[in-house]
Amino acid sequence: MISAICRKFLPLLFLISALDSIAQVNLHAGELELSVTGSGMIHSIRNTRTGKDYLYADTLHPLLTLVSGNQRLLPQSVKARSGGSLLTLGFMESAVNIDIAVTAKHDYLKLTIRRAEPAAKIDAVIWGPFPTTIKDTVGEVIGVVRDQQAAIGMFVLNVKTMGGDLPNSEGSSWSRGIAARTQSWGSSLQAYAINRSKPRNVDAWGGVFKNMPVPVMKGETVVGSSIALFSCSNAEVLDRLDAISVAEKLPHPTYKKTWLKRSELFGKSYLISSFGEKEIDEMIGYTKRAGLFSLYHEGPFQSWGHYILDSTAFPNGPAGLKACADKAHAAGILFGVHTLTNFINTNDPYITPIPDERLSLTGSSVLVNGIDASVKEIEVASPEYFKQEENNNLHTVKIGKELVRYRAVTDVAPFKLIDCQRGAFGTVATAHAKGEQAGKLMDHAYQVFFPDLDLQREIAGNIAKLFNATGVDHFDLDGHEGCLSSGQGDYALELFAQDVYQQMDHEFICGTSNSKTFFWNIGAYYNWGEPWYGGFNESMQQYRIDNQGLFDRNYMPHMLGWYLLAEKTTLPEMEWMLARAAGYNAGFAMVARPQALRANPISGPLLDAIREWEAARNGHAFSAAQQALLKDPKQEFHLEKLSEGSWKLWHYNTSAVFTREKKVRQPGEPVFSTFSYDQPFAEQPLQFRMQVIGTSGSISKIRIQADHYNDILIPIELKAGQSIICDGTADIRIFDEKGKAAGVYHLPAAPVTLPAGKHSLQFDCSFNEGDAPVATLQVKYLDSKEAVSLKK
Repeated sequence: MISAICRKFLPLLFLISALDSIAQVNLHAGELELSVTGSGMIHSIRNTRTGKDYLYADTLHPLLTLVSGNQRLLPQSVKARSGGSLLTLGFMESAVNIDIAVTAKHDYLKLTIRRAEPAAKIDAVIWGPFPTTIKDTVGEVIGVVRDQQAAIGMFVLNVKTMGGDLPNSEGSSWSRGIAARTQSWGSSLQAYAINRSKPRNVDAWGGVFKNMPVPVMKGETVVGSSIALFSCSNAEVLDRLDAISVAEKLPHPTYKKTWLKRSELFGKSYLISSFGEKEIDEMIGYTKRAGLFSLYHEGPFQSWGHYILDSTAFPNGPAGLKACADKAHAAGILFGVHTLTNFINTNDPYITPIPDERLSLTGSSVLVNGIDASVKEIEVASPEYFKQEENNNLHTVKIGKELVRYRAVTDVAPFKLIDCQRGAFGTVATAHAKGEQAGKLMDHAYQVFFPDLDLQREIAGNIAKLFNATGVDHFDLDGHEGCLSSGQGDYALELFAQDVYQQMDHEFICGTSNSKTFFWNIGAYYNWGEPWYGGFNESMQQYRIDNQGLFDRNYMPHMLGWYLLAEKTTLPEMEWMLARAAGYNAGFAMVARPQALRANPISGPLLDAIREWEAARNGHAFSAAQQALLKDPKQEFHLEKLSEGSWKLWHYNTSAVFTREKKVRQPGEPVFSTFSYDQPFAEQPLQFRMQVIGTSGSISKIRIQADHYNDILIPIELKAGQSIICDGTADIRIFDEKGKAAGVYHLPAAPVTLPAGKHSLQFDCSFNEGDAPVATLQVKYLDSKEAVSLKK
């Protein structure tokens, strides 16, 4: 037992029961007490403040697991040296010994592998897994689990240490994170490192490219793998991660010298567009009017790899891009561009006219015979890598300095690449000798090739060099999974991001298409959800909402993804999305191209709406109760500005759903349907939604009459499943049976404006051939209002 006085003066403490072979070692730092048995198993994971042991003991719980010969082996012994600051784990089955340096910092334990021998017997090591009873919040990306009383974390300290439990031989996972996992008993924490100094064959790209040979990385063993273990209160987790990041010299990006996780840019929205040098002033004006923090170019490159700029948009090359960035910065906003990480276009100098020797190969064979420059059938010793068709989009082989495309490879010997296109992608067809290597290039549906790890690191440098020269300070590593092309798994993704980070000479923010444990240090946001599959409330909306829980669990900013401001975007559509953003306190990217902004007659009010909703959201103007309502996708709202920092939040309501069915009446008798509803607030234009319910048939000659005097005639045919929406303007938007936009009908004038009070509607239409469908009509109106203002 250690006295309170001793604890005061010796806060970083080891209790060792013996100097050599031990029965138990107790490690203590901050609120964490970790006990390890003499056989290398975790005995307890205790938080000294709560007094609770969070270890789930009814499963295996090693300090470290050895992977050797594709078997996972548990330690059998622990020896302590240097006062307990060095632990040697013995794995008797494989005769492997691993030294772990233990350093007790002020608030965390640092564990680092210092020696692991014999290296030839080590495939990989796994820290833990550490099973815990905590299950409330499991941070799968960062490796932190929390309940109401305490948090326990395993934080990786370098790129060679990845969050997870070695999910496959490649060391990759398509999941959002596996550093912590939810278990039936609670959770588990784990990290791993691979011995890359040994020749390996892996099923690369998450298992797509089978038996891919992976080059040796000399000296890249498991030695140096390192983690930080800590426990603290829930409220202190981010502070703890910040402190560890600074102390261990991890990437710690800032904006205006403030850590990005706490900066004013956390969860902010930005504008995405396509534009050229001549349009930069116009686009900056739009961005400023919308109150967004960055103007981001969606595709300025002629080719990825060397990252050569599109000469049409940027005729002055990097100097023109720099001039645009300078103007944006002078206007007080960031300037961004979209990258595809390590993708290489077929027109890039890495491909043509002489392909780089460092392009990634899924595997290779050799030529059985010498060939001249005109041969269209090429015999190879093995068909293994050429017959693999999944994600084989370009069917390209590299032979020397020539690229050859082939249609197929024969199924039986002699194995021949047939219908070959010689000198593909601008390379030169030449003769090749017997025994020369024929390497299958890894490719992708984007019609690109990929680098090996060495070339990948050069491409990371290309990106940083361009951004340093031009001042670009906002970018995405889209296609980040392309780094799997090296066969090095998630390690390559982490390394690419670190390489870019270390070579940048100014502050920047970046996102990614993936979430990886070490990248969490670098990433500013994770903005997933694309607008290409429907309208604002249709394109991947549930996916966007589901991501918010991931962000909560892992101290990531809430983001809703990309949305598209098109030529026909309406204010109700825009405010539907902005309400969701306010409800989740989530940023977004608004894709708004110059042509659409010029063509949309209400682009100004749309940008104004973005500005006001974002000002209210970022100023925490909405109450918790209001945010709960704003999250509901069935609810619609309108935000009206009263003065700076003060708004009126209008809540839309809807009438009952009125139904019109086919009626049979005597000649001359009216067959229209009559409905009534109460509009309690404010004079406002008539807004409605109509849908045709049924499996077949259609309606036409649609007529709606308001209050017995104002007719709206819609001379279109609506088939079963289709719908129309009128948002109080002259544009009637038409949607197909899947809810996707299918067209617009323009009324001669906007619908009638109706005062507050009771109203009557006549609804008439013709029912055409087919199973008689049912037509429904529902009116939407502003119903209630609440005051909203910035929190002081």
